[in-house]
Amino acid sequence: MTSREPILEPVPVADLRPTQITVGLREVAEKRREWRERAERDGPAFLGRHMIPVIRGLKGRPYVLDHHHLARALHDEGVAEVAVNVLADLSHLAKAEFWSFCDNRGWCHPYDAEGKRRDFDAIPKAVADLADDPFRSLAGELRRAGGFSKETTPFSEFIWADFLRRRIKRKAVDDDFAAALARALSLSKRPEAQHLPGWCGPSATG
Repeated sequence: MTSREPILEPVPVADLRPTQITVGLREVAEKRREWRERAERDGPAFLGRHMIPVIRGLKGRPYVLDHHHLARALHDEGVAEVAVNVLADLSHLAKAEFWSFCDNRGWCHPYDAEGKRRDFDAIPKAVADLADDPFRSLAGELRRAGGFSKETTPFSEFIWADFLRRRIKRKAVDDDFAAALARALSLSKRPEAQHLPGWCGPSATG
């Protein structure tokens, strides 16, 4: 994102500002479980390996560019501070220009739990207020199950979540996550998914 040397510093988790509206709370729960297993054994080292990338935004506040699920998990686990990696300083920009710049760089994702684009004001001001999108959890689990590969495309899991949202009913995800995952795995191999980031389906020329 930038060639400048990163600035590392501790920041209160409560001060972190999201750049998206939702997370998958099922994924957050898994990260909470992972943190509880590590906290006493190597908590500080774990946090050192998982610094939160941020940009300095409005009024100099730290806006999260990645690891929203981890930030929410640490907040819910009562972790007071986290190390952040400051990748850019946009604190000189006015509100409208800041969000427009982030939007054009793929640094924000103002879409709600139904996949609908919202105004930037709908992005919560704290990680504690991130809403649940079960399809984001389904997309994350689909990637871990080999449905698609990890990608550098911004918000690639959300792109997959929107694809799945249009083909699997929300009630099916809520009632039987394992069955929904099996359905998602089947869908992920179809040609209709080949435009998605990290697609691992069969080659049409094989």
